[in-house]
Amino acid sequence: MEAAFPEPLRRAIRALSLLPGLGEKSATRLALYLVSRPEKAKELSAALAELPRVKLCRECGNFTEDELCGFCRHPERDPSVICVVEDPAALSVIESAGIFRGRYHVLHGLLSPRDGLGPEELRLPELLERIRRNGVREVLLGLSPTAAGEATAAYILELLRDYPVRVTRLACGLALGMEVRYADPLTLKRALLSREILK
Repeated sequence: MEAAFPEPLRRAIRALSLLPGLGEKSATRLALYLVSRPEKAKELSAALAELPRVKLCRECGNFTEDELCGFCRHPERDPSVICVVEDPAALSVIESAGIFRGRYHVLHGLLSPRDGLGPEELRLPELLERIRRNGVREVLLGLSPTAAGEATAAYILELLRDYPVRVTRLACGLALGMEVRYADPLTLKRALLSREILK
């Protein structure tokens, strides 16, 4: 039986379908789009060819082209306050708020025995080394309030028990615009525990 697509297109579909979240149908749709718009395919190809230049910052673990990322090099960022995040995507979201002026530490995962992620797979020794070396006074846990995020936060809190640092976390609770009567009990519990002092 004759193949519906030429071999280069079939190879592109196979390669795209290896990406997380893309099945064969989505990969086929993307490949067909790219083959019908050669300028977009060239642009994507050029961007992908540059990816090997991206590496991990030797200090915080964020993505960078240099030895140190822009956050670790920035002279006005406070090195005594470190925000611990799961991955560079979480770092990007926290940074977009425009409020945090410290430095970051990227774990590249959360504790999840089911997925084979234990403490050894996370960048925890590097975090402890930074705390010892840089006179860190506060560690902000910028982790999601999921089961894996909570387990990781508890583990880090235990690791830092004997270190002279303050450990804080992002407040959790009701989302802006959410009606209290529709909140689940866990969300309400967190909102009550993280309540804001107004006076």
